[in-house]
Amino acid sequence: MIEINQVTKHFAGNKRAIDSLDLTIPNGKIVGFLGPNGAGKSTTIKMMTGILPIDEGSITLNGFNIEKQPKEAKKIFGYVPDHPDMFLRLKGIEYLNFIGDIFNVPADIRKERIEALTKQFNIDQALGDYIQTYSHGMRQKIIVTGVLLHDPDIWILDEPLTGLDPKSAYMLKEMMREHADKGNTVFFSSHGLEVVEQLCDIVAIINKGKLLFYGTLDEMRETYQSDQSLEQVFLELTNDE
Repeated sequence: MIEINQVTKHFAGNKRAIDSLDLTIPNGKIVGFLGPNGAGKSTTIKMMTGILPIDEGSITLNGFNIEKQPKEAKKIFGYVPDHPDMFLRLKGIEYLNFIGDIFNVPADIRKERIEALTKQFNIDQALGDYIQTYSHGMRQKIIVTGVLLHDPDIWILDEPLTGLDPKSAYMLKEMMREHADKGNTVFFSSHGLEVVEQLCDIVAIINKGKLLFYGTLDEMRETYQSDQSLEQVFLELTNDE
């Protein structure tokens, strides 16, 4: 479970990028995080993962405060950033072993998971190549493989399907569903409203740092007394903000 309690983030000029955000992401659910460009999605995720400091409020992951207990909190989540351009000077296998070392994944389990996941994502033949030679989609796959390698309880995914081919995107969506069905937490941001509508149990919509809606799609339709698609409701909610 992820609990975001009255979180505020200021940027230059005292602008509030996030404004008193309250959000709970429960276990056993896939929660989709939606908002137009600049709404505060990536800023929120970077505070959740400890990349950005929190100006006001608190964030806990399975009870661990990300600022007061960063080591404990970071052990239990896997994070896919919105841009997979990192560790470019490492070979694919070096990166995965680096992640395995950080999270103390035993050698036998590590070997088995690397073989299985890289074959599933069709990057097993590229593990000896430097990540800087990878395409965007391959970089996304190696980052996702690193997240799955240590089997964290909480998945925090920022636009995880961007750049993936249809087969890999389908596999990742299936993995997300399986992970949530085991009682774990999956939180992901996306611009793909159809994917969110198809996959998510709960939807959170944010704009200008404020939460506009949080609930199931059925609750959304009931709240707005509408049988419209998620896309139509999303556009109406964010258009006047």
